[in-house]
Amino acid sequence: MRAVGLVLGMATIAVLGACSSNRGLMNIESGQTTPDEFAIIPSKPLNMPPDLALLPTPTPGGANITDPTPHADAVAALGGNPARLEDRGIGAADQALVAAASRNGNDPAIRGRLAQADADYRSRNRRRPLEILFGTSVYQRAYRPQALDARDAQVQWQGAGAITQTSPAPVTK
Repeated sequence: MRAVGLVLGMATIAVLGACSSNRGLMNIESGQTTPDEFAIIPSKPLNMPPDLALLPTPTPGGANITDPTPHADAVAALGGNPARLEDRGIGAADQALVAAASRNGNDPAIRGRLAQADADYRSRNRRRPLEILFGTSVYQRAYRPQALDARDAQVQWQGAGAITQTSPAPVTK
């Protein structure tokens, strides 16, 4: 009798726990009921060219006559510097950082390899029946063994003498 009560209690906790899942960080559009104001960029007025033969061939994602630089225009409208969008290579201030990070070589295909490794890992850690039933994310559970504890890391770095200016005061034991 006691075992039945224990099993029912655990099942109730599991069901209620699945209902209170916090998916805010995993779903960018959670709770959004209005249009995304940053997805709407007003374009310049349409003009009829003097000769229709001058119209360029449409290129998806490319420039057009009415709005040749939509991204730069959006950056300027938001107060940024459109010139910063141009690829000028690695800045002088970052040369030492890039040299140190690539001292053992680099892999130009790293993004694809990591995406495939992540897909393989998630396929081995699939959603459980209750997670499927309640539509919860498997992300937090799948990556829990690889997660860092921020407080423990802070204590470790402060113990090693590192300055952690953006962290709370050093932990005293």
